[in-house]
Amino acid sequence: GTVIRFPITAGEPVTQGSLVKPGDRGFLAAALGPGMRAITVPVSARTGVGGFVFPGDRVDMMLTQSVQGEGGGAQALQTAETILTNLRVLATDQSTETTTGEDGRTVVRAFRTVTLEVTPRIAEKVAVAQTIGTLSLSLRSIADNQSELEKAIASGDIKVPDDATP
Repeated sequence: GTVIRFPITAGEPVTQGSLVKPGDRGFLAAALGPGMRAITVPVSARTGVGGFVFPGDRVDMMLTQSVQGEGGGAQALQTAETILTNLRVLATDQSTETTTGEDGRTVVRAFRTVTLEVTPRIAEKVAVAQTIGTLSLSLRSIADNQSELEKAIASGDIKVPDDATP
């Protein structure tokens, strides 16, 4: 769970000052990929998969909104659409660690916010979506992430080094 604070060159000693642990100041910024941003969205038990979203999980984001029909007396249409897919969860509320109980099981607790890793453009999209309607998260299967990676490799979108293992 520890990440480096800045790049380390070959042969350079790794010191405690160059490492950041979960919960330390600056951990979230160090955990972000290059060019990525962290954005926090409000959730509830209903919109946040009942508290079963943990740091490291991948989620899709849906926007639910009311669209007014044509004419003055027309009833508003309720609609939902998936606006973003495969977003990495960085933290829930202010926790970047998964808590386990005395019996070793993961403790599920209610949280009010989820912090996601996004590109700057996606951050703008999320900010606008929050003003339009309600955001909900849907948890992705770990198997989905593997199949998407395999599709990207097969299509040539991702280049795998020749010496990489399957």
